Amino acid sequence: MTSWPNALVATWLRELRAYFLTPLAYVFIAIFLVAVGAFTFEVGGFLDQGRADLGPFFVFHPWLYLVFLPAIGMRLWSDELRSGTIELLLTFPAPVWSIVLGKFLAAWTVAAAALALTFPMWLSVAWLGSPDHGAIALSYAMSFMMAGAYLAIACAMSALGSSQVVAFVIAVTVGFLFTVSGLPIVQAGVVDTFGAAVGDVLGGLSLLARFEAAQRGVLELRAVVFYVGFIALWLALTTLWISARRERP
Repeated sequence: MTSWPNALVATWLRELRAYFLTPLAYVFIAIFLVAVGAFTFEVGGFLDQGRADLGPFFVFHPWLYLVFLPAIGMRLWSDELRSGTIELLLTFPAPVWSIVLGKFLAAWTVAAAALALTFPMWLSVAWLGSPDHGAIALSYAMSFMMAGAYLAIACAMSALGSSQVVAFVIAVTVGFLFTVSGLPIVQAGVVDTFGAAVGDVLGGLSLLARFEAAQRGVLELRAVVFYVGFIALWLALTTLWISARRERP
């Protein structure tokens, strides 16, 4: 059997080529940058706040990721299922999890490129004043982790069938549930209906709540562990679903 590092790197490079040899990655990055700029300046009032702070920039990341990252991740397995190339892919003498991880890392690389291209925002606040660079760096790092969480959901949903549209809709729906579960209005409704214990559990599963501490410049180890575990869980589910296809007669 092919060693898993070779399979992982080969899959990662194959998927990166698929993204960047077509307009997909460029269109995604361009639209993301326009959207994040519009929300930061027009909705967030970045220029009206009167202080060197990237709060209005980061506050919209979860909501933009909720839509944009399923769009970049919906093709990871759905395209293979639709074209029939998954049969050839699964004949490779490599563990399924290495192929799953390689595909996921390729999509995460595209997301990282889009996030890195927002760096001029950081330069802008540094020029306008004296921001807390540690808090900004932490927010970028946790935003990257959160992007991986949304992509892991999209990766798993794309393994369920050959329709990219269905994968996108389900990924957005699941991501939305994991985003709003920590909102006060949702928490209040859950606590009133099911009790405080259920409310605490749902609140602890919120992708949004885990990101808010980083925006305040607070590094929470449990938030890092949560994102890593969340990504691992969805990739494990993807591996199980794809492995079932490999073992199917």
